[in-house]
Amino acid sequence: MDKPTQKLMFSSKTDEWETPQEMFDKLNQRYKFTLDPCATAHSAKCPKYYTKEDNGLSKSWANQSVFINPPYSNIKEWVAKAHQEATQNGATVVMLIPSRTDTKYWHEYIMEGADKIYFVKGRLKFGNGNQIKKNAAPFPSAIIVFGEQNLIGYTSGPKIYSMDRSHGRL
Repeated sequence: MDKPTQKLMFSSKTDEWETPQEMFDKLNQRYKFTLDPCATAHSAKCPKYYTKEDNGLSKSWANQSVFINPPYSNIKEWVAKAHQEATQNGATVVMLIPSRTDTKYWHEYIMEGADKIYFVKGRLKFGNGNQIKKNAAPFPSAIIVFGEQNLIGYTSGPKIYSMDRSHGRL
């Protein structure tokens, strides 16, 4: 990874890293997303979306199929909100987040409340302003699914899978 990309990704200069389209498309085939609460006008992946100014944390996601690539500067709040919306408001929430299995939020919300965890093989190449970076992220990623029981009617703790960046099994 080149120094400018490394400096930017480890800094707080931006939280706006666009999800790789191919990954989103694969997930969207399965979950048919209706809401992106962490978007910009240029990066929105769904017809209904909230920007930073709208503050998706303050909005209801009730009964929506939600895709989130949250700002990593306050990821705990987004994970907590995803868990709440899935358990209390009937939302199905799919999150793309760093795989930080040592954090308290991971154990409190994900290990206790997620339906599925997909560990992404390799490192993703995120975009910034519709430009895909040539270097991979400096961290592993995971796809977390909350509220899938709202779609198919079961609950039994998280199922854990491995997922390729572009053609993984869902």
